[in-house]
Amino acid sequence: MVTSSILVLFLLGLTAAGVLAAASRILHVKEDPRIALVENCFPGANCGGCGYPGCSAAAAAIVKGEAAPEICVAGGAEIATNIAAIMGTEVAFKEPKVAANICTGGSRANLLFDYEGIEDCRAEALHYGGAKSCGIGCMGMGTCVKVCAFDAIRLTEDGLPIVDMNACRSCGKCAEVCPTGAIRISGMTMDLLHLNKIDDCLAPCMQKCPAQVDVRTYISQMKKGDMRGALLTMKERNPLPLAVGRLCPAPCETICRRNIADDGVAIHTLHRFVADWEMNSGSRVQLSCNPSSGHKVAIIGAGPAGLSCAYFLRRIGHEPVIFEKREDLGGMMKGIIPEYRLPEKVVDWEIQSILDLGVDVRTGVEFGKDINIGQLEAEGFEAVFMATGAWKVPGLSIENGDSEGVMDSISFLAGVGSEITDLQDKKVLVVGDTNTAMDVVRSASRLGAETAALIPCIQRKMSANKTEVSRAAELGSDLKFLTEPVRVLTENGQVKGVEYRELQYDDPKKATGKPKPVEGTEQTVDADLIIIATDRLVDTDAFKTESGELLFELDKKTGGIKADKITMQTSIPNVFVGGEAHTGRNILIQAVADGRRAARGIHHFVTEGEIPEPKNPQLRVIPESILKNMEITYTIPRIQVPEITVEERKSTFKEEVAGSIVFEEARKEGSRCLRCGLTCYDSEAGAEYAADPDVQKFSDAS
Repeated sequence: MVTSSILVLFLLGLTAAGVLAAASRILHVKEDPRIALVENCFPGANCGGCGYPGCSAAAAAIVKGEAAPEICVAGGAEIATNIAAIMGTEVAFKEPKVAANICTGGSRANLLFDYEGIEDCRAEALHYGGAKSCGIGCMGMGTCVKVCAFDAIRLTEDGLPIVDMNACRSCGKCAEVCPTGAIRISGMTMDLLHLNKIDDCLAPCMQKCPAQVDVRTYISQMKKGDMRGALLTMKERNPLPLAVGRLCPAPCETICRRNIADDGVAIHTLHRFVADWEMNSGSRVQLSCNPSSGHKVAIIGAGPAGLSCAYFLRRIGHEPVIFEKREDLGGMMKGIIPEYRLPEKVVDWEIQSILDLGVDVRTGVEFGKDINIGQLEAEGFEAVFMATGAWKVPGLSIENGDSEGVMDSISFLAGVGSEITDLQDKKVLVVGDTNTAMDVVRSASRLGAETAALIPCIQRKMSANKTEVSRAAELGSDLKFLTEPVRVLTENGQVKGVEYRELQYDDPKKATGKPKPVEGTEQTVDADLIIIATDRLVDTDAFKTESGELLFELDKKTGGIKADKITMQTSIPNVFVGGEAHTGRNILIQAVADGRRAARGIHHFVTEGEIPEPKNPQLRVIPESILKNMEITYTIPRIQVPEITVEERKSTFKEEVAGSIVFEEARKEGSRCLRCGLTCYDSEAGAEYAADPDVQKFSDAS
């Protein structure tokens, strides 16, 4: 019985072996030997950062042609080169990426409850979103540290993750396990083109800035003496920091949380200080650019919007070419804005920094006359960015408004120093409330004229910067608020003066709405020259076809080319617009912001064929970030920027009115920065200056 059982089992085993042997010959799949060779190139981390479940699967995908040789995030360029040699291909450029922590809170963040559960951020997040009041803040339990296979992350004493840029391989594991999104993976293109999101850690100043400059970070870097780092942070959003540091009205300062305690931080002054550091050093900070992508983009106009767009496109690897009808680059920054506000040498330095990146320029080329969209497309340009500005000054729609002796503000400012050199014993009347109007007043005063201005509103309603209005008044100009011209007085066709009348609001206290004429208030003022500076409009004649039809749909409100507010794409899919060609008369920093937004839209358009809508974009100030009360320990007086005297101003066009500051002054002002997060801040800011006699504790000051 036993013998027969053994015999049966033996025969069954023999039969099964025969079947398996036959099957192996029929069904045998020979593995491509290159898979093993490729796998041997990998460091064996099996981190999964490539998107495949281990190095073996990644190697198989490469051999099948489903993945590129540079897929391994744990390896470097040498590994990719070795794999490419095995596969007989070339290594494509892969932009480096790295993990980054966006949270600045740490121990500063308010706690809603005491969490005593499992030491894992994900576990804490299951309890009402976590103990910290800020929903995007780092929970500080180090889950990201635990999952990092490359020892690239450590926690600070405040419980914030610090990433070792050299060790990080951007596998993404840390970002996957972070429940609040406080740690993220990014690269240069993502960083340069990122638009503020409501789930970013945004201080109020960063929300208010049109260009979304990371104020908190560059001030912190500047305080530590890392001027290069501070400049690079600024240039992630603003390629014209020298110009912006001189001309920006600084909306960021109006919303600075310091205002709750004393005075807002002099962000504008610190911005200029960092930018001046590079220029004064005589050498330029090296900016990295991706290799050429082969995508050509035409930029129409070399003003701030065009320069900004070209800058960002070139840095991410595209090939922008600027077409400018004038011989000078810079738009109104060059030859229109007076040098005592923005010196030409500053503009030239700024422009050269952009050209040095590899941006091509063709001057003396006018859109609509020398080139058009069809010709640009035929030349291989995949997209066009319209940045032609707003150079048209509307005339005075009053009696004798076009008499000899009436001129527009742009022509006047362009002629100062060449055709217009002396206005001694002349009476100049300026009409308008704009920054351009104040530039005219100040320039005419410097040329010896007796100046006055008709301004159709009260001072706080003027579109001109408060500082520019004050400086115009300091030169002795008669600023007639709430007035408007009625008719130009002439003699033999030549201007002799203006009849004007007073205006008033329906509710003078609230000063809302448009002021209305007050009957019986007509007066006259003598004038040898009347300069119109009421507005600047987009000249749409260049946007017309030969048949007279407009190429683009226009914005009824601004008179500029209509476009999507985020993508800057016009009614023609491959044409984008920005700056004053889109918004009409506006501030410099808005043109810079438009250029970057357009670069983002163009990048996606030429590489993907469509532009993704950003998720949760920050379109207005986030309510929870506006605090009503704060507990701040130290009060430090705001810095006073030196200025040349009024008498000195009257005799110079070349010397800037506002002077420069030194590092220790900048550092002290920077110490006033609260390094705000979305809701958190440094209550002990300025403690390093506690012994300074100018610094007081709030309890002592009160």
